[in-house]
Amino acid sequence: MSPFVSVVGSVVLWLCASLLVAAIAIVRPNRLYGLWGNLVPRLRDAQREIAALGAVLLVSAVGRNSLQTVSELFGLRLTGLIWAFEGNFVEWFQQTYATPELTIYFSSVYVYGYAFLLAFPFLAYLALPKTTTLKRLLVAYAFNYAIGLALYTIVFAHGPRNLHVGTSLLYTHNPNVSALTSAINETTNVFPSLHTSLSVTVATFAVLTREEYPLWTPLAAWLAGSVVIATMYLGIHWLTDVIGGTVLAFGCVYLSYRIVDPDEIS
Repeated sequence: MSPFVSVVGSVVLWLCASLLVAAIAIVRPNRLYGLWGNLVPRLRDAQREIAALGAVLLVSAVGRNSLQTVSELFGLRLTGLIWAFEGNFVEWFQQTYATPELTIYFSSVYVYGYAFLLAFPFLAYLALPKTTTLKRLLVAYAFNYAIGLALYTIVFAHGPRNLHVGTSLLYTHNPNVSALTSAINETTNVFPSLHTSLSVTVATFAVLTREEYPLWTPLAAWLAGSVVIATMYLGIHWLTDVIGGTVLAFGCVYLSYRIVDPDEIS
């Protein structure tokens, strides 16, 4: 079995198991029962937002190599500027806090926790009687990917691990993960950190919908915070990338609320 298939298989299995547990504990059986009879109408109601997100993901998958070439030829080379701004922060962070136990935790969160963090809100908000929050989430995801893809094309920069600033702890702990990350990303796609922006987006929605899912709010905040820290702890992103990703997240959530049913409070 190839490393790629092995990693993807383990992520899918873990994701299915975690979604099942979270669906019962957080969404609750009564909402799941209501979803069973209304799944198709709710998906149909959100079909435009689903299509928009699908289109952005398709463009990203198909055009990633071409846009990478454009970035290499014409992109702003900002690695030096980022280095001048923050210096050895990532290396200092690793040297100060790295332990075998934390490396295992943050490596797992970066891959498995992140997949759950992005997938569970779709199920949770699909189970709500109104699809407003679901549509806002999908629009926010679409904006994250679209703006992130544009910035990856405009900005050509290498992450800490590519400059040997600190250690690539993710691949040191689990080398097979590189087969997955290399298949879906480029080494120069660092600013902004989409792991950060999407995680903060999910956490922000969790706070805004805390009345519907009070148990989800602290869990989402914990996982999102762990993912954000993991991007630097593992040597994948600069602090600058994390700051950029956080700003992007808040902007995308704001835009989603302005575009989808702006007259509704929730």
